[in-house]
Amino acid sequence: MKSGAEPSAALLPRGAALFDRIDYRLIETPEDKDNLYLMRYRAYLQAGLIPPSESQRVTDRFDDAPNVWNFGVYVDDELCSSVRIHVLTSECRMSYTTEVFGDVLHPRLDRGEVFVDPCRFVADPEMQQRFPELPYLTVRLPFVACEHFNADVGLSMVRTDHQAFYRRVFLSETLTEPRSFPGWPTQKAVLMASDYPKVREKILTRFPIMRSSAFERRMLFTRSTARQAATRPALVTTPRNRDVAAPVVGSAY
Repeated sequence: MKSGAEPSAALLPRGAALFDRIDYRLIETPEDKDNLYLMRYRAYLQAGLIPPSESQRVTDRFDDAPNVWNFGVYVDDELCSSVRIHVLTSECRMSYTTEVFGDVLHPRLDRGEVFVDPCRFVADPEMQQRFPELPYLTVRLPFVACEHFNADVGLSMVRTDHQAFYRRVFLSETLTEPRSFPGWPTQKAVLMASDYPKVREKILTRFPIMRSSAFERRMLFTRSTARQAATRPALVTTPRNRDVAAPVVGSAY
């Protein structure tokens, strides 16, 4: 669906030039999934993160997890980037982040905190060259998710060389030392976090493009498949759920 935000031209951050041309879609059909997995492969291969493979696809056991929403970002109806969003609660903890940093996260989940955990943040190599604004438009989705699910914290498991971006743009703090990440022998990752209630208004002031409507959020996070009814994490309804997006960081992977 089209973005629901309409920021003032005087306040538009980087990324706004493409704002009217993008479409966010939940990846659900076999064809859309195949296109997503192919784009991941091209992106990771070019970055030197994986060796060539016959399948030319990258997927994992979390793509169909009940607490996952895979989104594609389309420009002029062409898939350009993607992010996978995990919603972590005490009842549903499936993600690479909880596997790598479980000692940090599980005690907080036990206390009832809700995390938005984006990962598999990738862009088509050619499209990334054409549209350098794509990262901003892609990480907008975790912002929207954080608002929709009333998250306490926006997580980010990022490569060590990407910390400065998240610290500067999203006011994230690094919680851990670098750790090995499954499947990436040449890279290490750190866990970063954005304190949602604390930084929310600051981020919205700096990036009004992150705003969303309640209608947009419902359209984005309502599935067309049966997976939603039984296992979707419950939305916590509090006065904090207003018609603007929440600050959260996206993953470098």
